[in-house]
Amino acid sequence: MTFLPPFVPVSSAEIIPGRSVVASRYGIVAASQPLAAAAGVRILDAGGNAVDAAIAANAVMGVCEPCGNGIGGDLFALYSEARTGRVYGLNASGWSAATLSPQFLADRGFTQMPQTGIFTVTVPGAVAGWDALREKFGTLPFAQLLEPAARIAEEGFPVMEVTARIWAGSEAWLREIPEAAKTWLIDGHAPKAGELFKNPALAASLRKIAENGRAGFYEGDTARAIATASPEASGVIGLADLAEFRTEWVEPISVNYRGWQVYEIPPNTQGIAALMMLNLMQSFPIREWGLHSPQAMHVMIEAKKLAYADMLAAVGDQHFSKVPVAEMLDQQRAAERARNIDPDKAAPKVAPDQLPGVTGSKGNDTIYLTVVDRHGNIVSLIQSNYMGFGSGIVPAKGGFMLQNRGALFTLVPGQPNTLAPRKRPLHTIIPGFMEKDGTRIGFGIMGGWNQAQAHAQFVSNIADHGLTIQQALEAGRFTKGSFAGNDVQIESSVPDATLRELTAKGHEITVVGPRTSTFGFGQAVMANPDGVHFGASDPRHDGAAIPQVLAPR
Repeated sequence: MTFLPPFVPVSSAEIIPGRSVVASRYGIVAASQPLAAAAGVRILDAGGNAVDAAIAANAVMGVCEPCGNGIGGDLFALYSEARTGRVYGLNASGWSAATLSPQFLADRGFTQMPQTGIFTVTVPGAVAGWDALREKFGTLPFAQLLEPAARIAEEGFPVMEVTARIWAGSEAWLREIPEAAKTWLIDGHAPKAGELFKNPALAASLRKIAENGRAGFYEGDTARAIATASPEASGVIGLADLAEFRTEWVEPISVNYRGWQVYEIPPNTQGIAALMMLNLMQSFPIREWGLHSPQAMHVMIEAKKLAYADMLAAVGDQHFSKVPVAEMLDQQRAAERARNIDPDKAAPKVAPDQLPGVTGSKGNDTIYLTVVDRHGNIVSLIQSNYMGFGSGIVPAKGGFMLQNRGALFTLVPGQPNTLAPRKRPLHTIIPGFMEKDGTRIGFGIMGGWNQAQAHAQFVSNIADHGLTIQQALEAGRFTKGSFAGNDVQIESSVPDATLRELTAKGHEITVVGPRTSTFGFGQAVMANPDGVHFGASDPRHDGAAIPQVLAPR
């Protein structure tokens, strides 16, 4: 085993949470930035619902945590409507430019997808996602929802500790890009924890959206700035790519795990891998084995390998190729596939199942937030620029960077995720939702390819081991960012006896200390049938679950 400091051996699987679960009769907003959660609660106090609060909180997140999200990125959301019990899915991921193709890149000397730069830029979907959410379920105007974010950007805010550490990781890179350095560095350095930071250019961009809705981003000055940034960097994003982009309401996919119905957004996301993992885990007595037992962790790690192999082979934009979703989620197939898991030995390589170019993702910089309002409506929302600040392309005077989500395309011909004009890439970011007997939980854990495997662990912590939502977030996790080999990273809060037994089974373990970004950052809210609501926030980040004190009059 390899140990990364700080490392503290643990001899017991007991989870003693560092935070208590937050409870309220009314609304709760959980986010990785307290200012964002507080802004969401302010909207609830003004009479807004969960959707209104989520939009306001997300806008503040883009101001306060630009190293993970912003209006230059994409968005996905699940919405649980308390009145009807229905769960809605929103896919607000953007497409590639109409003229971008593998041949276009081959003509410019590319043999594989670049990871940053203009050719990785896909149309940002976040603002269109806000617009779709507000139009279908919201109650308040954009001017009111975006005002907290615009004011914070203008007046400045003190940067939080974990955010400052992540921000500093991009300092040298930002310094090389004049518009980025001007926007996100203070006298050439990333803001330190507690240092005040302002982004007046972003405030101006937000106010354009507040005044003109989605047209304030996809048309007009902001759209022209994006289109101008593209040809200046030898790119191809045009005004029509922006103006013609539309989000999509989708039917969530789900499986039943130990009585809990668990929901994810369908492909083009990796959410299906979380559900496939859970289906594989159904074949094993994980509850009887116990939390952080070597048997349970071995099975989950091996289930991750099998589920991700199938996901990588089959998932892409469903407007371009048929993804066999029903077959991938079939429980009989999962039971047969589970026989590939050797209880005594880790598999260094697994092949995808026989179902009708992507490498490990380092895109750990994403934000997740979730809201429950006083009526019990729940929004589970995730948003990202992909790798840190994004592509490196900053529209002039915009205050935001364009995402590099197109880096996840492959140039290998004939694959579900092969680059094509106006195609959405395979997406890592996924919101989660689960319900049982009237209890409903919005949850998410961000971090590149960590997300589906983290979702499955969170669900198991609740369904198999009876943990609270706060305990389920805090419990030690594993993550495997690669798709071959027996390498796996495990948090130091997992008992060292378990680590030794996993090593004996062939797992090549790197032990990572507490409060790192390795295992992602999560948030959760829960609504009980009696009207009591709960919130939880991952102590690995700066965030908080903030309750609403009173119902608005």
